[in-house]
Amino acid sequence: MAGMIPQGFIDDLLGRTDILEVVGSRLKLKKTGKNFSALCPFHNEKSPSFSVSPDKQFYYCFGCGAGGNALSFVMDFERLDFPQAVEELARQAGVDVPREESRPGSREVRQPRQDSPLYAILDQAAAFYRQQLRHHPKREIAISYLKKRGLTGQIAKLYDVGFAPPGWDNLMGHLTTDSTEVKALIEAGLVVENPDSGKRYDRFRDRIIFPIRDSRGRTLGFGGRVLGDDKPKYLNSPETPVYHKGRELYGLYEARQQNRQLNDVLVVEGYMDVIALAQHGVTNAVATLGTTTSEDHLKRLFRIVNSIVFCFDGDRAGVQAAWRALNACLPVMEDGRHVRFMFLPEGQDPDSLIRSEGQDAFRARMVQQAQPLTDYLFRHLAEEASPDSLEGKAHLATLALPLIEQIPGSMLRRLLRQQLEKLTGMDLESVPKQAASVDNDEYMPDNMMGERDDSEYYIPEYAPPSRQPSPRQSATGPRNQRKRSAERSGVESPLLNAARTLLHHPQLAGLVKEANEFANEESEQAQLLVALIDALQKTPTLSTVQLLARWHGTEMGSQLGQLAEKEWLLNIPSANLEQQFFDTINSLVSQQTDRRIQKLLDQSAQIPLTTEEKQELRELLTRSSTHIDDK
Repeated sequence: MAGMIPQGFIDDLLGRTDILEVVGSRLKLKKTGKNFSALCPFHNEKSPSFSVSPDKQFYYCFGCGAGGNALSFVMDFERLDFPQAVEELARQAGVDVPREESRPGSREVRQPRQDSPLYAILDQAAAFYRQQLRHHPKREIAISYLKKRGLTGQIAKLYDVGFAPPGWDNLMGHLTTDSTEVKALIEAGLVVENPDSGKRYDRFRDRIIFPIRDSRGRTLGFGGRVLGDDKPKYLNSPETPVYHKGRELYGLYEARQQNRQLNDVLVVEGYMDVIALAQHGVTNAVATLGTTTSEDHLKRLFRIVNSIVFCFDGDRAGVQAAWRALNACLPVMEDGRHVRFMFLPEGQDPDSLIRSEGQDAFRARMVQQAQPLTDYLFRHLAEEASPDSLEGKAHLATLALPLIEQIPGSMLRRLLRQQLEKLTGMDLESVPKQAASVDNDEYMPDNMMGERDDSEYYIPEYAPPSRQPSPRQSATGPRNQRKRSAERSGVESPLLNAARTLLHHPQLAGLVKEANEFANEESEQAQLLVALIDALQKTPTLSTVQLLARWHGTEMGSQLGQLAEKEWLLNIPSANLEQQFFDTINSLVSQQTDRRIQKLLDQSAQIPLTTEEKQELRELLTRSSTHIDDK
């Protein structure tokens, strides 16, 4: 029997997960201000009222009241239970879900795991390399190289370009004071340890440094371009607990920062290609990290855009790389997704080409010369199996059919079979379908909710309209029915207001007395507030999303979800949230004092109080009197 999933792992998983990618892979999102909107998948509507906040990592529908974090979205959208949803998010993040056996009667409190300490180390390394580019005595060599490539200081700052100076231990000497810190640098891939001699030295030396960042802007690793004639020309960070080159894309974070809405993504081969294109106005380029394009790369891109253009050199190596990219694309080609291939003139790369012909001509080349995946597929196969003869036609069908059957998009797959029939003259319906090399069930269409009118997007500013139940809503189970049937009008209790304030301003918990002083509160609303205070006092770094995840699927979790959804109540200009919060806490203290006084007085009527109880009663009466005077 599987054990429980550690709470710390769930906290960490939500920290790694970008809700935009989770929701965007299932719904078509559109940028609206600082948030994103879409038609709600949980009830029928014609105008979008479903909003996703990348800052809060939270979604909310102003129409039906559905709301939560990435985990709750996967549960409701995919109709999964809690462990299955955790497994799904973990699969997308490329991590395994740990399990732990709970001992009978055990009440051990487990502290949540925070973000890996490697992120802080890698960010410090990026700052060091950046500083060296500005101040190191030998920085002119690096600066001259960047200027020669046509880069400005502004674009270098945007991509956080740095310089690893010559020498064996510059970074190590700057960041470490003992062997423990050196081991952390080794784990982060920044320092290399010779297994034979045990000597340690900086991995990156005398190189231009390109930080590789995740969707949240955290540094995961580095690429380094040599300044001299040393080999290798490019050196990348190794695989580490936080960096996996088969999933990350250089420049994706910067592309999303520079474009309010990405329509397509251009995939190139090198760091300098990405930066040079951005320098000349093409800000949607990304690069794979010293590896071929993988399915994971493509799945990640297709969560953001529906169109990808690959840019390769026109030589033999470029053609081979393009064919490998095409093979990676086939298993993720849902209907509505587009892939094109652009081959550059001989001797040119994106960097040199855009500098010579400019942004407009480069973009025109993308439109006019980039081949659709379907055209490139048949043109490439025809070079090996020309359909000019019967033998060639049979060979072409033999090569093409297994590739076509990998495509999960039923309409695209059918059209490709029809095109193959036209090229070969064969009736392919009488030919048994070839076994695909992937499990097509894994790539069912992201959203089968029907056609949508995306012409009108808005986000209501204040209170949403009343909700209407829908078939989808009732299908998601009693948990959501309870949540979405909550009242949206009327005066809310100060306890719930305080809990909402604390959800969105968790730092206030640190200014409150120990939560265990309120442990015997009987009101459910008070218990909810005390539980939040207790969790935040034990782990002050918990975010709103992590707090919601702790009680997800419980009655308390449903209450917290409703409170978090009504964040708009926090924006009422006349609300003095902090004062209201502490007024509520003081009221709890006063009630607690009065109850304890009454209990001691009732007890004294039955049996004499002990010396300690008499002293406690005197102190409580004094405190109560002081509180009344203050009023």
